[in-house]
Amino acid sequence: MATTTSKILCAAVLAASLTLSGCGFHLRGDGGHYTLPFPTMYVGLPESSPLAIDLKRNIRANGGTTVVSTAKEADGVVEVLTNPEKTKTKTILSLNSNGRVRQYLLTYNIVFRILDKQGAELLGPTTITLTRTIDFNETQLLAKEQEEALLYKDMQTDLVQQMMRRIAAVKTPGVSLPPPAPAAVPAVPIQ
Repeated sequence: MATTTSKILCAAVLAASLTLSGCGFHLRGDGGHYTLPFPTMYVGLPESSPLAIDLKRNIRANGGTTVVSTAKEADGVVEVLTNPEKTKTKTILSLNSNGRVRQYLLTYNIVFRILDKQGAELLGPTTITLTRTIDFNETQLLAKEQEEALLYKDMQTDLVQQMMRRIAAVKTPGVSLPPPAPAAVPAVPIQ
């Protein structure tokens, strides 16, 4: 009886995983792979910036694009107009009945644009703003500080993925894409 139940359970899990993979479903943390339109890229953030390190790692991991150390060497430039490390905020979201903080709202945002090697704007100033709420309890101060750091790290990861999607969507002039495949005509039943 136990082996029959386990076989049914395994078959159900296998069927569910095949269904999810067949529809293109990917876990949020999967990171995805993007085809970037530039052979070389420059990221306009300080070298020691955690966001710069994460973004450069993702650009390199997608293969085909090399991160260079100066904008003059790059085919594509990520110009950061507002550094999220300097603009991240923590604001009070709600108070308890005693007037003490119950929740904070964490905000992490960036404004950036993409330029080509001649300095022409390929993607205008783009703002990405991410927010997370965090419950606060002054008796658990250390734990809440660690939770806040983890939430900011999660927002940074999310921000990098959103930036990668936007960079991959940039259309470079002079590069022609193959024409789209003709749409399938649905069959009409004969009556």
